[in-house]
Amino acid sequence: MDTEPRRLAAGAGRSADAGVPGRKQREAPASCIPPTHSGPLPKLPPAMCSLQALCSGLPLRPLPENRGRRAGVPHAPIRTPGLSPTEEQEHPLAWGPGEKPPPSRWRLLFDPVFDTELLNRLQFPGQWGLLAGLVTGASLLPGPLPGPLPGPLPTESEARMELGGQTPCMEALALKNALRYFPPDVQEVLAPEFAQELRLYGHVYMYRFCPDLEMRAYPVEQYPCRTRAAAAIMLMIMNNLDPAVAQFPQELVTYGGNGQVFSNWAQFWLTMSYLAQMTEEQTLVMYSGHPLGLFPSSPEAPRLVITNGMVIPNYSSRTDYEKLFAMGVTMYGQMTAGSYCYIGPQGIVHGTVLTVLNAGRRYLGLQDLAGKVFVTSGLGGMSGAQAKAAVIVGCIGVIAEVDGAALMKRHRQGWLMEVTDSLDGCIERLREARKRKEVLSLGYHGNVVDLWERLVHELDTTGELLVDLGSDQTSCHNPFNGGYSPVQLSFTEAQSLMASDPTAFKGLVQESLRRHVSAINRLAREQFFFWDYGNAFLLEAQRAGADVGKPGANRTEFRYPSYVQHIMGDLFSQGFGPFRWVCTSGDPQDLAATDRLAMSALAEIVAAGVTPAVELQYVDNIRWIREAAKHRLVVGSQARILYSDQKGRVAIALAFNQAIARGELKAPVVLSRDHHDVSGTDSPFRETSNIYDGSAFCADMAVQNFVGDAFRGATWVALHNGGGVGWGEVINGGFGLVLDGTEDAERKARRVLSWDVANGVARRCWSGSPTAYEVICQAMREDSGVVVTLPHAVADEHVLQALRL
Repeated sequence: MDTEPRRLAAGAGRSADAGVPGRKQREAPASCIPPTHSGPLPKLPPAMCSLQALCSGLPLRPLPENRGRRAGVPHAPIRTPGLSPTEEQEHPLAWGPGEKPPPSRWRLLFDPVFDTELLNRLQFPGQWGLLAGLVTGASLLPGPLPGPLPGPLPTESEARMELGGQTPCMEALALKNALRYFPPDVQEVLAPEFAQELRLYGHVYMYRFCPDLEMRAYPVEQYPCRTRAAAAIMLMIMNNLDPAVAQFPQELVTYGGNGQVFSNWAQFWLTMSYLAQMTEEQTLVMYSGHPLGLFPSSPEAPRLVITNGMVIPNYSSRTDYEKLFAMGVTMYGQMTAGSYCYIGPQGIVHGTVLTVLNAGRRYLGLQDLAGKVFVTSGLGGMSGAQAKAAVIVGCIGVIAEVDGAALMKRHRQGWLMEVTDSLDGCIERLREARKRKEVLSLGYHGNVVDLWERLVHELDTTGELLVDLGSDQTSCHNPFNGGYSPVQLSFTEAQSLMASDPTAFKGLVQESLRRHVSAINRLAREQFFFWDYGNAFLLEAQRAGADVGKPGANRTEFRYPSYVQHIMGDLFSQGFGPFRWVCTSGDPQDLAATDRLAMSALAEIVAAGVTPAVELQYVDNIRWIREAAKHRLVVGSQARILYSDQKGRVAIALAFNQAIARGELKAPVVLSRDHHDVSGTDSPFRETSNIYDGSAFCADMAVQNFVGDAFRGATWVALHNGGGVGWGEVINGGFGLVLDGTEDAERKARRVLSWDVANGVARRCWSGSPTAYEVICQAMREDSGVVVTLPHAVADEHVLQALRL
């Protein structure tokens, strides 16, 4: 029986050429998949080259040319879903020429989408289709197919075995899952190449369907949509996949090494098609990158509801994730990658500026960081902000990066002033800048462990401490799949070993982490201060056996503090966090106008009277906005970020909405925030690491935030497993809100932005934060609709001591 989703996939997938008289369907290619393209890109049909075509569904007739992975573009590391030794022996790709596979009962589950007739047709000149080999046990070399394997076909329940290891049956299931996006008449062409992608890269990305259109945030009026909200969402999606913004654009990874926007390109095409046809009476539902479909709702409801990685807790390990992602049934959306709200490295640069400034104040007792040295690592995704932040605060930033392409990308964008691949040269330049008190961002093309160990050597041989502050922004939430490169290997060697021998690679990573921490520990015995940047560095170092323990500490504390615990946590209790907006006109003049409006709104609040602590935050942010243009922060969409509390966010939103109504801004503005915010994330090793009532491992706050934003008027909402410190370690959510100059938009902004902050402040109050207590009491005085349960302190500790607890 045909289903509605399959009908939509086939019908919506017609390109402009579909149904044209005399136009023939494309023949099957002679090989499974072409090599990485190194010459000029072949010209695609005109239907692939416009926004109108991009919103018309999957291009099927004709199919676009399959160019595979493109050369000259950064690519995600090869994934290793993880076969057990027994499964590797049974895996057809492990059989040598002339070898017979061992007896096995695995088979493909046949259904109307996938049948034996298709397998019989999977023969190409000189080579059997890879899928035929997967299903029948065929050698990949030319020759007759062997007979069927002994034993009956497994039942469907037998095939859906537990996730302890990815079996050949699971690989067949992964291919079925990929092919179900396409009607049967094109599966013959797609099946072999999808199987090859799964084999070579550990996932089916569907490179054939990577659009030829320049991927960027186009002005909102250019999107062919029935609603302004849908057009704004499209703009945000395309910005997340802009090569200037995205870390691995062809694999649909925005940042963090594995922060996906979608799991494959079919999902992208279908989502754009659904958004184009969506009305104000419909909501698009997204399951971990998969567009489930449009469903009736109301104008007050969100136009888009996203969930990413919502896996049953007992099956939410990293190993399980790799298998589920390979099967195409879940994905890691990081934070703002899978919620379509990433705005490039600017999204974290302001927070990094505040972190380094406040680290100087707390650890060094300094307001002026001239001549002080900040050493860290990572320039790939959000970590690219570190170089810019060092310049803005006026210190010397030395950032190590093993990937030369990532380093040079930041240098070309103006985020990194100088680069060197010489460790001697790096130390010499650092000394010179330190002596002259230069403002400098210096990129070291090499492993940060080498850099830390060299700094120890300089200390031990000369007595000179060349570093004052330190942290780390490698993607340590994903250390064994490309997030951390071990010092024992070059970058290329590490990538190769990670794919060929994951167990050996893991051992080297953990040894490298122990060396990493050992060097930091030596420096920390002097006047050097290190903090964890919430990337799971200390957590993974602890798991590797590094000396990061803190005597008498709870589960979320280490020898070195999280930046939330010591530096940023009290800001969350005050209600301050990363608030951002995007000017959908794409006009820099609109961004400049919003900067002026935001500064004015904050200045008016300060003039009306606030506490000294709040005034300090507002003044810092007004200065940030005033200087933003000269620091060339925009990468991708015309966006801005600042740290603000509930009162500031509402005031800024209303100012923007009124300016749109007056025609001072040319198009709607999208409001959003990082999930790393007051209420958006439950993460015991980062955002909630300073919550000490035992609830740091509970996720009610983030889930309630997602639900509350949805029914208070957010244009879209998202809820994710993972982000920041890794899969299974975090639950986080976010929202998008389109301001279009209407009274309805103003009403929604008041409701959403008030709840979006008050929820987290109330939770932090209940956990025992005196700062949050004062802030939420002030909120209740100003709004009679807010009524919060307040905690009572244990007045006499002797009450507990008498119980001998």
